[in-house]
Amino acid sequence: MAGVEIPQYFVCPISFQIMEDPVTTVTGITYDRESIEQWLLKAKDCVCPVTKQPLPRSSQYLTPNHTLRRLMQAWSPANTADGVDQTPTLKTPLSKIQLQKLVKGLEVPHSHQKSLEKLHALASQSERNRTCMAEAGVAKAVIKVINKNFKEGNTTCIEEALRLVHLLWNNHNSMKTLVGGNLDFINSLTWVLKLHLNDNNNIKMVNEAMPLLKLTIQVADSTLLGSLSLEFFKEVVSVLRKRALSQQAIKSALHVLTETIPLGRNRKRIVEAGAVTELIELELEKPEKNMTELIFNLLAHLCSCADGREQFLRHPAGIAVVSKRVLRVSAATDDRAIHVFSVIAKFSASKEVVREMLRVGAVSKLCMVMQADCGAYLKEKARDILRLHSKVWNNSPCIQVYLLTRHQR
Repeated sequence: MAGVEIPQYFVCPISFQIMEDPVTTVTGITYDRESIEQWLLKAKDCVCPVTKQPLPRSSQYLTPNHTLRRLMQAWSPANTADGVDQTPTLKTPLSKIQLQKLVKGLEVPHSHQKSLEKLHALASQSERNRTCMAEAGVAKAVIKVINKNFKEGNTTCIEEALRLVHLLWNNHNSMKTLVGGNLDFINSLTWVLKLHLNDNNNIKMVNEAMPLLKLTIQVADSTLLGSLSLEFFKEVVSVLRKRALSQQAIKSALHVLTETIPLGRNRKRIVEAGAVTELIELELEKPEKNMTELIFNLLAHLCSCADGREQFLRHPAGIAVVSKRVLRVSAATDDRAIHVFSVIAKFSASKEVVREMLRVGAVSKLCMVMQADCGAYLKEKARDILRLHSKVWNNSPCIQVYLLTRHQR
């Protein structure tokens, strides 16, 4: 295909690929349907990518360019020997009647599995299908099925239903109304976690539920977040413990905790669920940078309360793992690590803890922070921690260096 000269008007100005379904906007520019529909859905300023003129967001204003498509259909067969794919036959657009029939099928026990499978297949085909399904209320109907199954204790077709809601999420402007106003959907997802976290043969269900739970928590209002139960947090923390799960599922659990932790009552429940121990264990496995940043942000929040610090100090590797990551990951990690050391040094510094900080290298790292290319506020926090316990640490070689260089250069 490298030697084939492709007519410029066959190429989509957005994807720079040969168009499959050319459509023309009200500005007179032709694009591939899927590319322009995604642009209309996601662009902050809804303007024509080429002319920068305003465009209506609705895809009903896109006109099929039949003339261009016929030219492409005539051109592609003549160049298939050179690697050009034939212009695909267009599929019949989804009709509201077809979707309404499938949605009704969800209400009938003997047909709702087949309806879910068909809806999932249609949603997987194109952005256009997903937009049509969102407009037809498919997401609302599927969420209703999930909540009903939860109340009845019925796991039939749950995995398919979760996948479908996830597929439709970005195409639906009212997801907050559907899932963020009451606990029904959150309780349903928590139920899925509880059923399958201990089932190694069905971890796929948890892999589907956890990213969806993250999206749900992100759109839930503060009143709802404040009413989350200890049972909820126990299940989310259990995800951190399950290494067989996907990285996306574990990272979603970290995001759920991050979204809910600002509320004091949630912080207490997260500690009670054993999160501090599991976060340290997860960090000991040297995860990727953004996961470490999430872990340290959570540890900083949890160590701000007495119970959190107690759980942190009970773990034999707690101080050591925080010390080891200082100046090795990112500025955000350094900030959160120094905060952990600060609250421990101020509020939980028994003789054993102070000696432990010296033994595992935390004191050395604090001295290094003062000499490193860090923010002035971080150096000041490190200096304050060193001053708090200088009487115990004054025999340390690094403290002597600190005393010699304590005046800021």
